[in-house]
Amino acid sequence: MAFVSIFVPNFMVQAVVRSEPGLRDRALALVDGTSSIQTVIGLNEAASKAGVKLAMTKSQAQQFGEIEVRHRARTQEKIAYAALLDLGWSVSPRVEDTAADTIVLDLAGLAGLFGSEESIAGKLAEGATRLGFTTQIATASNLDAAILASRAFAGITVIPAGKESILIGKVPASALSPSMEVRETLERWGVHTCAALAALPVLQLSERLGQEGVRLHEWARARSTRAMVLAQPAIYFEEAMELEHAVAEIEPLSFLLGRLLGQLCARLAKRSLAAGVIRVRFELEPSLEVDIPLINDDPHYYRPVPSIYERTFCLAVPMGDSTKLLKLLILHLQADAPPAPVLKIILAAEAARPRVSQGGLFCPISPDPEKVELTLARLAKLVGAANIGSPELLDTHRPEGFRMLRFVPNRDSVDTRRPVRRSSSGKEAAMTEKVEISTEKDCKTAFRVFRPALAARVEVRQGCPARVAFPGVRGRVVAASGPWRGSGDWWSEDAWQTEEWDIEIHFDAPSPSRLPEQIENTGVKAGPQRGVYRLFYDLTRQEWFVRGAYD
Repeated sequence: MAFVSIFVPNFMVQAVVRSEPGLRDRALALVDGTSSIQTVIGLNEAASKAGVKLAMTKSQAQQFGEIEVRHRARTQEKIAYAALLDLGWSVSPRVEDTAADTIVLDLAGLAGLFGSEESIAGKLAEGATRLGFTTQIATASNLDAAILASRAFAGITVIPAGKESILIGKVPASALSPSMEVRETLERWGVHTCAALAALPVLQLSERLGQEGVRLHEWARARSTRAMVLAQPAIYFEEAMELEHAVAEIEPLSFLLGRLLGQLCARLAKRSLAAGVIRVRFELEPSLEVDIPLINDDPHYYRPVPSIYERTFCLAVPMGDSTKLLKLLILHLQADAPPAPVLKIILAAEAARPRVSQGGLFCPISPDPEKVELTLARLAKLVGAANIGSPELLDTHRPEGFRMLRFVPNRDSVDTRRPVRRSSSGKEAAMTEKVEISTEKDCKTAFRVFRPALAARVEVRQGCPARVAFPGVRGRVVAASGPWRGSGDWWSEDAWQTEEWDIEIHFDAPSPSRLPEQIENTGVKAGPQRGVYRLFYDLTRQEWFVRGAYD
């Protein structure tokens, strides 16, 4: 059995640099504490060479030339560690979240997939670099030995089986993380390495240092044995960024969103997953009172602008391309922009299985669903999200009772054409349903709905429509059928009650100034002298309307 340990040195600083790659080549000091006393808790190599030391105050660190000072970002640390776990799960299903900067992988059974332990360590190092980490990696047959070696030696360290104690003996005893009292005792004894600690008699060490001394002795000899505490993989991925200055325009915001989406998609790719749902959360800058809209023209009452902007985008198909996801987000944000400048960005993705390629020898080639998604987003920006999608009938008798649902392409596309079978006589018979050719007697009438319904002026005689006029049409009623009374939803505010008529109109000579455009809009042509329409009287509004025309 073999284990590999991944250690991220100076983890707090690397978590900040991962969110701001521009700081990678600059001197950076990380501070934490109260507003009155903030001290340096982390720094990179460039800041150390400039003279900055740990435990310095923020004002002292700023005196050493061009030093970038950042506050400790616990949110970024949490996200960076989640990304580190994703890297581990991309190779092995057995991962332990050992410490805030260390994970351990079980390599049992992975040689056939990824090769030797050294090649696996190299693959992990490359993946960590793509995620924005500088790591130290070590492999060993002992779990704790792998952890100690990764924390003590730079680069990739491969410890052969049975040689753990030799290499671990070179590790400083302080790497075992003893308590302050034990550390001082070991220093007084002159014990500075793990080899010196392993050479001490365990019985006397137990008498003087207790159980902690026995545990440190086992680690120094690389003989400790324990079971891994496995971490549970998550299907929710999140990236965040806090901004020093608020961003009010879409163009600079798109640059930041692209960076976060790139990190998010890289983590998803490590787990062989794609994004099924994208959630966007912006923390907005507080607006000035002059920018707050009034309600009911009351100068003493203001409606506060929300401080949080949240949107959820359900993708028609799972996507893992950060470029296409960015285009999709920008289109949605242009159609529904945040009401105030953005101070903090939080992007989250709910993982789903990635879309597989279209299969089936006889299936027609369909358009790329990702391109369809972008096209729908562009249409929604032009005409509104409520005006595109797939219609669904509602469980109601209300005329035109339907709603628009989000268009989702069929993922289980199959070949609808059935195979051809041969009859016993050798003739080919298609396994399809019988189709009869329609004749003139079988023709059916189509109904063309006017949306919205056209307002009409109706002259009623003896309870029946006699003359009708509406935009583009004017004439007398030569035949009428009705009324058909309908009502519903009386328990709600939008109750309806109508009387419908089917009427045939003999057109009068239309007005030349109104006819061309309005007749074209209502589907009436200049040739026919008669037309059949559906008319209804709205009892609630006490008005007449034309619902549509029969073709």
